Amino acid sequence: MTDSPFEGDSNALSAADLARFSDFLYRRTGMLFGESKRYYIDRRIADRMAALKTVDFSDYFAILRSVPDELETLINVFTVNETYFYREERHFTCLSENILPGVAAHKKPGDKIRIWALPCSTGEEAYSIAIWLLEHWPMVDAYHVEIVGSDIDTRALAGAVEGDYGERALARLPPDLIERYFEPDHGGFRRIIQDLRESVIFTPANLIDAATLAPHGKFDVILCRNVLIYFDDAARATALKNLHDSLLPGGFLILGHTESMAKVYANFQTRRFGEVVVYHRVESKR
Repeated sequence: MTDSPFEGDSNALSAADLARFSDFLYRRTGMLFGESKRYYIDRRIADRMAALKTVDFSDYFAILRSVPDELETLINVFTVNETYFYREERHFTCLSENILPGVAAHKKPGDKIRIWALPCSTGEEAYSIAIWLLEHWPMVDAYHVEIVGSDIDTRALAGAVEGDYGERALARLPPDLIERYFEPDHGGFRRIIQDLRESVIFTPANLIDAATLAPHGKFDVILCRNVLIYFDDAARATALKNLHDSLLPGGFLILGHTESMAKVYANFQTRRFGEVVVYHRVESKR
């Protein structure tokens, strides 16, 4: 007797079932899987089937299509949460030295400036923005800066709210910042201080589902880094349109350094600040 319905079977899903599942996941997340990632898929589906005590994939697939909580759980186990504090630091420099001064020039002191980290994984991205602005943007206290972190992975979001981070996540942060913005070590982890935990909002959102993005309103700046590389051109175009619609006129989109919207979506104006390329939602001329 085995714990997993697929144990010992390297071809757990038939080719037809694999294709059916991959299409199902793609349509809901934009993540592209297929035969080349069979082992990755088989192992995760086997774990979920074992947890639900189902032995036939068709039965599990019926549950997946009809039970929202199971879909949420499955998406959580398929997402990639590879991140750390101050990742691609030049983007933060560009944010404080180039983008935000331009945004603030069109606002009055006390006005709201909204920044969205999407996806935010376990929170490092959103908290990095908060720490960076406190350290590097002198005007941070002159405006009501609202930082929102969102992700499709609800398990990662729970970790973001908790705010506990190990040595690997903190490796790029200078020691003095760790001392200032994190509580003392507890079991190899440092917790982000309460003031910062309470200042960042975390919410679920699906980059390719406009209905989950719309309630968040419009933003001045969106950081969407290192996720579009997992999408094909069609899903990437959908995501970029949704991001464009989530920006205020004059707002800015920052992608990962290996990502580009070339030949995929043309409704942004490309701007370069030093070595950083960003994308500008130009204001409509009427």
